[in-house]
Order: sequence, then structure tokens, then C-alpha cells
Amino acid sequence: MDQPLLFNAFEMASAMHNAHGLWKHPDSERHRRYKELHYWIEMAKRLEAGLFDAVFFADVLGVYDTYRQSKDPSIRDGMQFPLNDASLIIPVMASVTTHLSFVLTASTTYEHPFHIARRFSTLDHLTNGRIAWNIVTSYLPNAAKNFGLERMIAHDQRYEIADECLEVTYKLWEGSWEEGAFLEDRETGVLIDPGKIHPINHHGAFFSVEGPHLCEPSPQRTPVLYQAGSSERGRAFAAKHAECVFVGAPSPERLSFYIQDIRQRAERYGRDPQQLKFFTFLTVIVAKTTEQAEAKYEQLRRLWSTDAAKAQFSGASGYDLAEYEAKPADEPFLFRATDHGHYKAASLTKDATKPLTIGEALQKAGTLTRESVIIGNPIQVADAIEERARRSGVDGFNLTHLITPKDLDDFIEYVVPILQRRGLYKTAYTPGTMREKLFGNGPRLAHDHPAAAFRPIGSRTDG
Repeated sequence: MDQPLLFNAFEMASAMHNAHGLWKHPDSERHRRYKELHYWIEMAKRLEAGLFDAVFFADVLGVYDTYRQSKDPSIRDGMQFPLNDASLIIPVMASVTTHLSFVLTASTTYEHPFHIARRFSTLDHLTNGRIAWNIVTSYLPNAAKNFGLERMIAHDQRYEIADECLEVTYKLWEGSWEEGAFLEDRETGVLIDPGKIHPINHHGAFFSVEGPHLCEPSPQRTPVLYQAGSSERGRAFAAKHAECVFVGAPSPERLSFYIQDIRQRAERYGRDPQQLKFFTFLTVIVAKTTEQAEAKYEQLRRLWSTDAAKAQFSGASGYDLAEYEAKPADEPFLFRATDHGHYKAASLTKDATKPLTIGEALQKAGTLTRESVIIGNPIQVADAIEERARRSGVDGFNLTHLITPKDLDDFIEYVVPILQRRGLYKTAYTPGTMREKLFGNGPRLAHDHPAAAFRPIGSRTDG
């Protein structure tokens, strides 16, 4: 690692996020305060003071309803429910920060590309170029029904829709407005030159958009592009479109496999594979001493909600774990493709370090296991983070905080200074847009990205 690692706070504009049942902890604030303006203002100031790179806002468009074929296990523990719109929170957080960036999730399955393009251009303007789009295709049955469908669109077809959705947004962001279109010429009375504004006239299999883009070019034009997907189709999509890839796997070796695979695919698309940044999950339980950290873990384990955890796994994977609970515990737990996401299922099947029985898989899916977290004193935690990064090759982490905001405060107080002394965590922000901070160039997309093909002739270079 010749560069400091990157750290995003893994967030959701919801009562709880991946901290199943931990609203019962006496130090938990988020389930009461997530809907307060000042909560997010405080969060933004905390993260910028801690030199975090970004806030990564995950999102879903429905309630997890696969486990037991019911919404109740999710609702009971506030498992990613209730859930507000993070796009309205980001400008508030941006107004009290200078460098902190923001990753917003938006679904290509249920949102129209014209609307997506307008929202992200607006946010890029309001944040002065500190915005990224986490591209998702959405997997919950309830989400499909919320948008008038009887069932989810098939997994691979969702990626076909996503490919065309991205093409439309590229045309709007990169091709609709020429440079210098905004004249503000008082002598001629021309604010915007109509000759430099172009419709895109897109007519495809899923979308028809005339254009032009309603927003003038923002600092980055196209936001920084994030994507997560471990399936065959998801990795191909990431290799083509993503600048930052969120990968998950139960071991550093499996993470390394996915990273190398996506880099190789990106090179086949004519992209520089070393320009992609890779992030993975990170959950830390840290205290001044190992004994105190172990005590924290035991308390969290006792408060953990097995039902909420199984509801998340079931919704993300398409495996109703209630059906497996009725099967013999010693039978093998095998991978099967569904129209849900593939990461969760793969983590306990084909990506697992050893074959699991149904009983073992149910225990891992429903428990706050030691394998899923780093527990220890500050030096132990820093050692584990460094080792995970070196063995896997990731560029950074999305940090889950089980007790908010205490876990963030503890990480900033105990772990960050040690990582800084090792050269693994920045000591100051660099200026510029999010893309410039991440890649050292920009602010526009690289010339070898597919979006560059939609720029007007003469503009097809890096920004």
C-alpha cells in the first residue's frame, strides 16, 4: 500500500442500519434521531473532523419481506425501516463541511434516467463536486410491488436496463451541453447559447429521452460512479462502468479474486484497470483494552436480533431461511441463483472458506459472529485492518457503526491516530472535487471511460 486507505462511513437514512436489534443499547441514538436535521449536521461535522472520505448512503425501496414471507421481522426491529430519502439530507451535510464527500444510492430499475441525471447534477452543484452515485438494480419483492409490478424483474434483465440507463445519463451529462454554453453576455442579451445545447434523442429498448439535460454542467459533469455486485453479470457491469467498486466476501483471498477479476474485465473494455478503487465492509468493536472490547462484543451479541439478521439475509439473497430452519441441520447449504442479490448467498456457499451445513449457515446468518467483526484494543484493530487491506488489495473500507454515534467516536479517537502514524490514514484533506481527491486527476471522467464517447468532438479528454 503506497497510498493511505480510504474510509467511508456506511450509512442509511433509517432508524437502524445493519445493527440488528441494537436500538436496545443505552448508547444508541440513531433510531430516535435519524429524522432530525441536527443529527445529520452533527454527523457531518464529526466525520469531517475525523477525516473520513465520504458518507456512503445505502438505500432500498421496500421492506425486507422474504423471511417467513412476512414484513414483521424487519419492521419489529427497525431493520432498514423506517427509511427516509438521503438525497434531501446530503445538501444539509454539505453546507457544514468543505471536504467530506457523499455517495447516494439510486436504482436503475425503478427510477428514470432523466430524473436520476437531474438529481445528481443538482447535488453535484450544491456540494461543489462532492457527489457519487452508487448504482443498484434493487432486489426486494416489496420494492417491485411498490412500483406496480407483480414480481421482481429478472436479475440479468435488471442489468440490461441498467446498461441502457447509464447510456442515457452519459448522453445527458457528457453530451447535451457543450463547454462554454453558459455565456451571460449582457451586450448581446444571451445568457445561454442555444447552439451549444443539444437534445440526445435516445430511443432504446427500455427508455426514450429527447433531452436536452435540464441542468447546466456541474463540477464533475458525471458524478463519481460506485457499484456493488459479485455475480457474473454484476462484475461485468462494474468493469464497464464503475470507478469505485464495493465488493464483499468472507475472506481476504476471495476479495482479492473479485478485485483481480474485475480489473481484468475493465482492461478488456479498454480502461486502465489500476484506476478502479475497491472498497469492502468493515465492522469494528474497539476499546482501550482487549478486555473492554470483548465485554462490548458480548453485550452487543446478547442484544442482537436473530430475526432481523435473518430477514436481511433472506431479502438480500432470496433464500427464505425459515424454509431451511425446517430442514435437517447437517444437510449442506448450497448456492442457488435467485433474482435477488448474489453476494449474501455466495458468502455462505461458494465464497465460504469451507462448505457449510444448514445449521452452520443459519448460525452465521443470524448471529453477530466473531468472523464478521474486528474486536480488540486500538493496536489490535489497526493491525487487523492493515492485514486485511494487504491480503485483499482493497483501497478502502465502508465502516459500519453498530452503536451510533459512539462507535464512530471510538474509531476516530482510538484507531485513526494509529493508522495515521503508519501512513494508512490521511492527516489532511487534499483540495478538489471528489474525483480529484480519489484519483488525483479530473474533475471529469477519464478519457477511457465509456461515457467519454458521448462527449462532443474535441472534448474527449480528461477534465
